Amino acid sequence: MAKYGKKAQSKVKKAMHERKRGTLKSGRSGKTVKSRKQAIAIGLSEARRAGGKVPAKKSSGSKARKSGASKTSKSSGGSTKSRSTTRKSSTRRKSSTRSKSR
Repeated sequence: MAKYGKKAQSKVKKAMHERKRGTLKSGRSGKTVKSRKQAIAIGLSEARRAGGKVPAKKSSGSKARKSGASKTSKSSGGSTKSRSTTRKSSTRRKSSTRSKSR
């Protein structure tokens, strides 16, 4: 089975032609699109809105977020404990040295 339908093909083709002519604009900012990949993305998104057969968007950071979140939570949990103990001990030392000198 084909991943993309006829509507997706026509929308991407239209977006690519607009990009070539310099008339393809991005959504909010309205800047002229120069990137080929961005033109394809715009065409596919228009096809999705029109109800064409297009695979769902890839969630670019979901895998990275999951692995990154578990790594950071593990490392940050250990590092905050060690930081907090070093901070406490350093403040205790400072306060004890101050009181002795006075």
